[in-house]
Amino acid sequence: MAGYQDNQERIEKSGQLEKEQLEEEERKKREDSIKSLSFGEKEDKVEEAIEEAKQLRKSGEYNEGIQLLVDSLQYDVLKDRVYYRLGNIYYDADDLERAEYAYKRAIEENDKHVNAQFNLSVVYKDQGRVSESVKQRKKATKIEAKNPRDVDLDEDQREWLKGCAWKAALFALGGIGALAGIIYLVTLLV
Repeated sequence: MAGYQDNQERIEKSGQLEKEQLEEEERKKREDSIKSLSFGEKEDKVEEAIEEAKQLRKSGEYNEGIQLLVDSLQYDVLKDRVYYRLGNIYYDADDLERAEYAYKRAIEENDKHVNAQFNLSVVYKDQGRVSESVKQRKKATKIEAKNPRDVDLDEDQREWLKGCAWKAALFALGGIGALAGIIYLVTLLV
């Protein structure tokens, strides 16, 4: 009976080793395929993962969204955005410790990530760490003031602003012309 058990253990160990070898080969294949991608292709893959994770978050499929984002970290691009999105999912899933960790990692990757800064202050507040929340919110506000967000304008808004800019420029030139005319008249009178 002992010989039978020894054989069973060897078979199980052999099967385990074979499984580990296959997993290692798969891991190497994934790494090689990732290495062969261009930077832009990696960004595209991560953008797709972020968008899909946002949809999963909306539908309450937190674990699937988390796994998708964690997997996208292997591309080593846009990590601040991935960690920020992870923080959002963890927050929605009431896992404040992981949300805090994810927001901190987003900030480590990009210390000007204002949304991660603000969301970290919310996590601190929800954890009852009010003084840290206030400090974090002040820090986020300062960063936002120093780095205003780009504004996306549609074509009508751009045209309206161009018209305003031209009117302001003509008004300024007219004002300068009028001032020059007044100075000229004053010099004639003197």
